[in-house]
Amino acid sequence: MTDRERFAAIMSYEPFDRLPVWYFGYWEETLERWLAEGLTAADQIPAVTGMDQDWEAGMWSVHDLVNIGAISTETDRLVEQTGDYRIIRTRLGALIKEGKHGSSIPTHLEHALRPTRQDWKRFAAMLDPADPSRYAPDWQARAARLHARTRVACFHAGSLYAYPREWMGVEDFSYLMYDDPVLLEEILDHLANFWITLTQPILQKVQFDFAYFFEDCCFNTGPLVSPDLYRKHFAKYYRRMTEFYHSMGVKFILIDSDGKVDALIPCWLDSGFDILFPIEVGTWGANPGELRKRFGKQLRMMGGVDKHVIPQGEVAIRRHLEPLKSLVAEGGYIPLPDHRIPPNCSLEQFRTYVRVFQEILAS
Repeated sequence: MTDRERFAAIMSYEPFDRLPVWYFGYWEETLERWLAEGLTAADQIPAVTGMDQDWEAGMWSVHDLVNIGAISTETDRLVEQTGDYRIIRTRLGALIKEGKHGSSIPTHLEHALRPTRQDWKRFAAMLDPADPSRYAPDWQARAARLHARTRVACFHAGSLYAYPREWMGVEDFSYLMYDDPVLLEEILDHLANFWITLTQPILQKVQFDFAYFFEDCCFNTGPLVSPDLYRKHFAKYYRRMTEFYHSMGVKFILIDSDGKVDALIPCWLDSGFDILFPIEVGTWGANPGELRKRFGKQLRMMGGVDKHVIPQGEVAIRRHLEPLKSLVAEGGYIPLPDHRIPPNCSLEQFRTYVRVFQEILAS
């Protein structure tokens, strides 16, 4: 089977020859370590470790076909700098403090979008899907090459929670749902139309294997937006988008959220999502087998392998992967590490993981 045939068969619960061997990337510090341990370049990781071609490559930028970000006439401006950090006024208006050591998440001192209609009007002007500068000059030629590929590829298909949360902050975005639900829905409506308008020309040229929604709307004890608020405000806009993508020939639609996602899974299935990712094992004990028992074959999954087990060695890896065999055989599930590989994992330890994975699950 080709890579694309294999993926489609697994997610359609049809016979397949073997599992693909994938991961979800690495920390920058991990790459530095692996380069010091003999890796020659990042794009050599699949070949060096024995994995299949990377499914994530190009996804976040829609393969450089179109600019999906907010377009501002401003530029980032350095406000303050020390030996340990820098403070920057970003082109979108946020004030952030970022450390100079390690790849930690920047601290927002001020967010880019205030929870007011006036500021949303300013911000929405930077999210104009009709701006012709969004598309790469040679996007149609690039799209033709992408369409002719052999590897599995997806595209960034939207965000109705994670991006507004990033622009506004968790607290302000959460309060907005209660303080000004009309403005909330204006934002969601604009974003849904934004993603549909931007991707439609591309989907007329490229057949993707699945669509990828980035949301990160849960933490370690549950959702950051309740199921009731989801159904009241978010569901119809997600449904508009998933129905559009399915109508354009995108067979599977994945939703990505870290954390304990259980309470939102019924909402996501009702909204037309097909695949759950990354099923973080974490302290809340996510288990893809238990999720299948609860939600049946309507729920397809990717992830669910504890990344922290990998450095523990072959015995621990085998003990962790063996229980997944029956679920893999059932279909609709591709195990892979539940987030980026951290720097406490050596290149040789990761090679061991790939070898054991192949022996147990991918043979």
